[in-house]
Amino acid sequence: MKIVADTGRCIGAGMCVLAVGEVFDQSEDDGTVVLLVPEPPASMAGAVRQAVQLCPSGALSIAESPEEEQDAGDG
Repeated sequence: MKIVADTGRCIGAGMCVLAVGEVFDQSEDDGTVVLLVPEPPASMAGAVRQAVQLCPSGALSIAESPEEEQDAGDG
């Protein structure tokens, strides 16, 4: 799993930081998202997915690796 952040689209709401502060932070300059862990471990996948869904501007997305997509299809 790799997180993709579009800082040009981010409005600085901070929902991602509230959801998973270990992975996301906000820029002190303009409040936009800062990725602390661009490729979080599988153990954080659920929390990261929730943070992505909570983003009001849609600035966050997840790029799955081919192995992860295959594993998800097996379940």
